[in-house]
Amino acid sequence: MVISRKDSLLLVVDLQEKLAPAIFEGDDIIRNSVRLLEGARRLGVPAFVSEHYVSGLGPSVPAIRAAAVDARIFPKTHFSCWREPEIPALLRAAGRRQIVLTGAETHVCVLQTALDLLAADFDVFMVADAASSRTPLNRQLAFERLRSAGGQVVSSEMVLFEWLERGGTDEFRALLPLIK
Repeated sequence: MVISRKDSLLLVVDLQEKLAPAIFEGDDIIRNSVRLLEGARRLGVPAFVSEHYVSGLGPSVPAIRAAAVDARIFPKTHFSCWREPEIPALLRAAGRRQIVLTGAETHVCVLQTALDLLAADFDVFMVADAASSRTPLNRQLAFERLRSAGGQVVSSEMVLFEWLERGGTDEFRALLPLIK
């Protein structure tokens, strides 16, 4: 199934100041999450950013905060975003069935969110080059578990190109710098 910009939303999970330095390939994860936030903004895809236990982990890293100008940022204490009391209604209100997930840690908050979203009948796409954990093993296990549960693992370029649908348009030319 193709990721549709008309039927998807972006959820960036817990890319926060005190956690990010410990994340495997953290700079790449942040960079690719930023380009997805920028692509979502330009293409009208709703975006959401979670921040887990802000008093302990700090806010989202500055690059995420800067790119999240149109995104809804929400605090959480549950590992799964879906288990926060107001989040199911917030995500359902967007009227989208496809959830594109990025963030950290892949094997904890991102995976638990993904599994809950799958159980709630959403189509889930975890972005491999925009999601990670402190260790490569935990990251890989999260991808495997998500696949076995019915979710899909994709790349940030796959998401951007699927949102665009075709080349040769003004939107394509506008997003090309994010892809190159």
